[in-house]
Order: sequence, then structure tokens, then C-alpha cells
Amino acid sequence: MRLPARPVNLWFLVLPDTLLLDLAGPAEAFRLANQHLARRGLPPAFALHFISPEPETLSSVGLPLAGLMPLPAALPPDSWVWLLGRPGEASKVIRPEPAWLSARDWLNLTLAPLLQTNPSPCRLLTVCSGALLAADAGLLAHREATTHHELLDELARLASGCKVQGNRVFVQDGPVWSSAGVTAGIDLALHLVAEVLGEGPASAVAQVMVVFHRRGQQDPERSPLLAGRRHLHPAVHAVQNAVVEAPGEDWSLERMASVAHVTPRHLTRLFQQHAGVSPRQHVEQVRLALAREAHGSGMTRDRAADLAGFSSTRQWRRARTRQAD
Repeated sequence: MRLPARPVNLWFLVLPDTLLLDLAGPAEAFRLANQHLARRGLPPAFALHFISPEPETLSSVGLPLAGLMPLPAALPPDSWVWLLGRPGEASKVIRPEPAWLSARDWLNLTLAPLLQTNPSPCRLLTVCSGALLAADAGLLAHREATTHHELLDELARLASGCKVQGNRVFVQDGPVWSSAGVTAGIDLALHLVAEVLGEGPASAVAQVMVVFHRRGQQDPERSPLLAGRRHLHPAVHAVQNAVVEAPGEDWSLERMASVAHVTPRHLTRLFQQHAGVSPRQHVEQVRLALAREAHGSGMTRDRAADLAGFSSTRQWRRARTRQAD
């Protein structure tokens, strides 16, 4: 498992009528990631902050949100600013109210200069109609972005030069990430947990949230590391998580069975039933996926094979041949 040098600061910008799921969904994913680390005696990877032009407001369901921090005068490095959705059509979402205008001015003054540097020390992440606030603040010009399908035309109107993408769960363009809304915000959060901590912790968080079928930017299940994870069996997930976190270990059938607290024979049955492969096949799939990603990121074949748990590039090549067959 990899850890960032310091916690990533997450700033959730809350406005009146913020969609509660747009806020709570991603925030819970990061909280659970920190909880996963704490259980292993590791420090948190994410620091959550909830900011607003107003100290308290009402959410989309009428639940009061209080104790909100004021908009910070400056953002520390490794800051991710989250803009959240609001219910209704564009005319109801975009309102020239004091909170909206204050948020727009703050984004333009504080975040916009940071996004223009290369590489940027910060990120902008939008959920649903949060992209319209980003557009109103001039942060999406000449970038690719998406939003809820009912608001795509409004996004194109607001964001001059923005390449609006429809039918996408989320879109990345440099330091700007935009998602289609509601559950897509959770998909984006899980993707970012995997980016920072690795697939093992992200899969563990998805298991707790019961959202095993994670979606990516292009494909509903683009990574082989996520294959066979659309099930609810805790013993199989325990083994899958352990293998992803330490692929180089000697994963004999007996050792995997001990992780699951079942017999080797029963574990084999469980894997076939819930994951569609044998335990040994799963280990090989994980190692192949990790080696492929490591080599694609620029590592040598020897280093990629070692990182993924193969004893040599020859063993890696044999595994690729077996998969092709």
C-alpha cells in the first residue's frame, strides 16, 4: 500500500440546497479510506473540510448543515476543491444569490490561478450541477467536462470553449475532474482513492459501501483488478483485498483459505460461485493487471514483473500466454 507524503486536503464547498448525496457519498468514501488505514496503524490520507459562504444552510432534503468553515483565504498544496450539485433545472440551480456569487468570486480569485499552473498543486472536482458553478467562475474554458445529462446544454452555454462530454460517468482534463452526478460522485471518489492508495484500499472501501461495480471514465469495469468483484461474499472479498495489497506474497491455496477462514476446498467453490474464477486464477489476474499498469507507466519489464509479484519476466510471459489461451 502506498501513502501520500501528507494528507490530501479535501474542501467540500456547500451552498444552500446542496444535494446531500453529492456531499455525503464522496465524503464517506474518503472517511472509510482513512478508517481502513487506521485499522492498520497508518495515518489518515485525507483531511476533510466543509466550507461555505454561510456558517449554516439547509441541504436539498431540508436537513440543516451547521458548523461550516468560512471560505479560506488561501489553499494549501495538495488541495482538492469539490463543487456539489443542487436539485432542479438550470434556472433553479443557478441563482444570483449572495452564497452563489461569493462562491464564484472565491473560486475565481483563489483556485483559478492555481489551476493554471503546470503542474497544478490543486484539483477541482465537480459533481452534477457543481460543473455549472465551475463554468460560471470561468474554470472550464477550453477543457473537457461533463455534468448531469439534463444540464449538458446549459454547461455548454455557460462555459465558453468547454468541450462538453455527454454519456460519461466522469471526465478528467488536467487538474479538473467532473462527474455526471449523484452516484457518479461516489465512482469518482473511489477512483481517486485508488489513485492515491492503490486498488486494495479502494476495493475495501467499495466493499463497505456495497458498490463493488465501480465505473470508470470510459468503461463500466475498465480495470482487470475490479473483475469478479460484483458480489457480496465477505470471505471472497477478504482474499481479493489481501492479494491486491500484497501481490508478491506466496499466495498458496492454503494461505488464501486461512485469510477467508474456510477450508481450501470450500474457498475454491466460493470463488467459482461468486468471482467466476479459481483462487489461483484470481492471483494471476491481479499480477498480470499490476504488471501491465506498471510497465505502461514507464517501469522496465523486470521492475514491473517484480512489483506485480512475478519471479521473473519469463513467468510474467507465461502468465500472459495462459491468459490468451
